[in-house]
Amino acid sequence: MDRRETAALLAYVGRLDPRTIRTDPGEARDQLAQWHELLDDVPMATPHGWDVLAAARKHIRTSPYQILPADVARPWESYRRDRLARHSDPTPSVDPDDQAAWTAELARARRAVAAGTAQPAQARAITSGRDGIDPRLKARLREIGSCIPPAARTALAPYRPTRAAREAAVAQGRPDPLGVRCGWCQAGPGEPCRRRLIGPDDGVRGTAPRSTPHPSRLDLAAAPQPQRSEQAQQPAST
Repeated sequence: MDRRETAALLAYVGRLDPRTIRTDPGEARDQLAQWHELLDDVPMATPHGWDVLAAARKHIRTSPYQILPADVARPWESYRRDRLARHSDPTPSVDPDDQAAWTAELARARRAVAAGTAQPAQARAITSGRDGIDPRLKARLREIGSCIPPAARTALAPYRPTRAAREAAVAQGRPDPLGVRCGWCQAGPGEPCRRRLIGPDDGVRGTAPRSTPHPSRLDLAAAPQPQRSEQAQQPAST
């Protein structure tokens, strides 16, 4: 509030509680300076629920004590805390690699919510899927083609060879072997083939994922669609 708004608040409070009225000009100036010093960051009203006159009226109506600046500042701080507690930071629309811009956009959103000029952003449900993505993020995703940058994908390739081989096959126009069920180890679509782990007694101790699919799975993926369907229905050979 500026000084004129603070003076208007004092005049309103004086009408409701004459004990706050100062008839001496010097005392009135001191009272105005004190209230303005303590309430200069408290707005008169916001678009989303805050009204300083309502806060003052509530105190005068419910408390037998003379109103003080703190009786207005406390409700304002509670209002700010409540709004920030209900706010979930939305994903900024700027480049995530630009840390300064990313942080600045988050800070601007939080300040607007705390000041009452913007509504708290609620966390989207998991089921919202891609429909809830900011349109600007959608445009950027279409531009780069993937949420994983190409450099990061290349750096991750040694740590996920199966996925890297699958992506390389698709990029080269070859059939995706993980797109069909393996007739040998029965690995489902999208799952890597598995190999048996044999113990010292020649018994099967378990299985482990293979870095490459079984040859029969490669043949099945490369087969024409009608033939692929017929082979997928045949029982696996042992």
